[in-house]
Amino acid sequence: MQDSPTIPETAHPARRTTRDLTKAAVSGWLGTAMEFMDFQLYSLAAAIVFNKIFFPDVSPAIGLIAAMATYGVGYVARLAGAVYFGRMGDRIGRKRVLVITILLMGASTTLIGALPTYAAIGILAPSLLVLLRLIQGFGAGAEIAGATVLLAEYAPVRRRGLIASLVSLGTNSGTLAASGLWAVLIGVLSEDQLLSWGWRLPFLLSFALMLFAVWLRRGLRESPVFEKRPDVVDGVAMARSEIESTVAEAPETEGGVLAAGIRQRKGRAFFLALGLRLGQAGNSGLIQTFLVGYIATNLAVGRSVPTDAIVYGSLLGFATVPAVGLIGDRYGRRPVYLALSLLTVVLAFPVMFLIASGSPAAVMLGMVLGLNVGVLGLFSLESVTMAELFGSRTRFTQLALAKEIGGILTTAIGPVLAASLTAVTGSWWPIAVMLVVYSLITFVSAYLAPETRGRDLVRLEDAV
Repeated sequence: MQDSPTIPETAHPARRTTRDLTKAAVSGWLGTAMEFMDFQLYSLAAAIVFNKIFFPDVSPAIGLIAAMATYGVGYVARLAGAVYFGRMGDRIGRKRVLVITILLMGASTTLIGALPTYAAIGILAPSLLVLLRLIQGFGAGAEIAGATVLLAEYAPVRRRGLIASLVSLGTNSGTLAASGLWAVLIGVLSEDQLLSWGWRLPFLLSFALMLFAVWLRRGLRESPVFEKRPDVVDGVAMARSEIESTVAEAPETEGGVLAAGIRQRKGRAFFLALGLRLGQAGNSGLIQTFLVGYIATNLAVGRSVPTDAIVYGSLLGFATVPAVGLIGDRYGRRPVYLALSLLTVVLAFPVMFLIASGSPAAVMLGMVLGLNVGVLGLFSLESVTMAELFGSRTRFTQLALAKEIGGILTTAIGPVLAASLTAVTGSWWPIAVMLVVYSLITFVSAYLAPETRGRDLVRLEDAV
């Protein structure tokens, strides 16, 4: 394995002012917070009320599976969005894409809050729900990847892990906001009020946040790394044929820089990034989505306990996320990745034993531990490491694809698989096994990956 590299002088692209960096940080944080608030609003609604509102004519267990499956279809659209907007972001810049994606997410989330229920229009209600989930997913497919790329490319090289971790903090903020809203609704409203109109409020309120996020992003300057890329001319990346023509005519040094971006054999960095993604995304789908419904449906605890646990875990995450970013800047990405993924493996069965005990305090402790170690800690590292693994010419596209393919394989399928396995076995142990498997994949990927701390992000080729 490689040692931490010496930070090259070229790792300092065209700089932005402190104000520019602040705007980029707030924009990345807010957009990602909005994405995860939208998805967490939906995932909690799917776990708590959507099985009754949109799938009322089936048993509770089947209704939960159907609601989770509807949650999962958004990840299919996310993959399409990752391809479409990722290529656009690598071609014309990060900023323009991030304005479009946040509009798509915000509009579809607001419209979910205005949907008629199954009781009003029958099968058309869940059909419209799926359609809006597809639109929401299409925009979200490039949102977090774009925010990750933008912050990593804006950040000073020696604090890249800390600043890029703000994307993860955005996910934490969105999760906290959505969970907090649901905790208030569950605590204040009766079940009849919640099912009749209360569930709509969080979705409708997201409209105001969307307007603010769009206004902020329209005034943001483009990534300095994108502007300094040797294949970008007048704000647009050259096509492969244009680069080949330029390489043939350019001096050897300049031509070699351009050639590196198109002649490197792709694949290894992508699969390593995908492996890093599987642990975090898989753990997130189980802890933040499935367990909320599982606890509410199968354990003799108050329905507010799992949502409260997510709130407390997210609050603690405001310390966990930047701390992991700072440690990664100090000691490198690989050793911290290895430690966190191994710790998640060790904690998987004890955490699930605590949750399955049915004690509210034990459920809280298990959820908070699992969320901070196996989800938020890994996400903090993922934000910067995946950006550093890829070259600047295809960074947006490859990062978006790695995130969304990983999401489909774990976050989308995982809750449905977990619901099916726990229904068949009548036990919690399949959930613990899934946590172990996901985390071991990330451990192996981190072991095989190079150390990326301090890498020059302007380079067109991947790290491996």
